[in-house]
Amino acid sequence: MAVVLADVLDEQNVTLALRAATRDDAVREIVATMAGAAKVRQPDKYVEEVLAREKSHSTLVGHGVAFPHSRTELVDEIVLGIGRSAAGVPWGGQGEPAHLIFVSAVPRRMVTSYLVCVGALARITKSEENRAALMNAVNAAELLELLRAESLLLE
Repeated sequence: MAVVLADVLDEQNVTLALRAATRDDAVREIVATMAGAAKVRQPDKYVEEVLAREKSHSTLVGHGVAFPHSRTELVDEIVLGIGRSAAGVPWGGQGEPAHLIFVSAVPRRMVTSYLVCVGALARITKSEENRAALMNAVNAAELLELLRAESLLLE
């Protein structure tokens, strides 16, 4: 059975006020939350994988949203880390600010499930109203509830 977005949402992996001022530091900060409870083994190595992919192809999709990810042997299940930055983190070649950053660690065998999850996130964040609601969520639980509610509307 395919994994859906609601299955990978975890409050422990949400950072509402990223301190990072660079793309690389933002990825490190978010991945640090994903390493808890042995979810991402060797987080430093995973950060290297994500940044290597970013260097070849930016995952900034516009409207201040980025989906950095890597298919890896360092996880047994899909792990999603979410970072939010009011100021924005310069991303990609033009330095456009990313305000909502969704980092996914994906086991190589779960590509289809990853596509289901990132597809839902892309459809949710395409809406200006949804992006504003995610930026205004007062805590991690509220942010995740917004994502859950919107993902149910997509099914």
